[in-house]
Amino acid sequence: MIIKSSTSLRNEYTEISRIAKESGEPIYLTKNGEGDLVVMAIAAFEKKKRLLELKEKILEAEEQRLSGLPTYTHEEVVKRFAHV
Repeated sequence: MIIKSSTSLRNEYTEISRIAKESGEPIYLTKNGEGDLVVMAIAAFEKKKRLLELKEKILEAEEQRLSGLPTYTHEEVVKRFAHV
């Protein structure tokens, strides 16, 4: 976990940006010794966002399966869309 003070964002922006891009991890910023903000590289944020969206879709599909909605095998889906 990378923790920096909020003043370091102003004084060391280039270094924090480099660390965020190289590590791909969030950097936690503190203000008066307390957690305040999290910053991260846009590429890392977008990757995490896509992963969360995928997990939401998988969870929704699992909930539908558990509720009894019909399911299809991979082969059934391929066969159905082969004619499209």
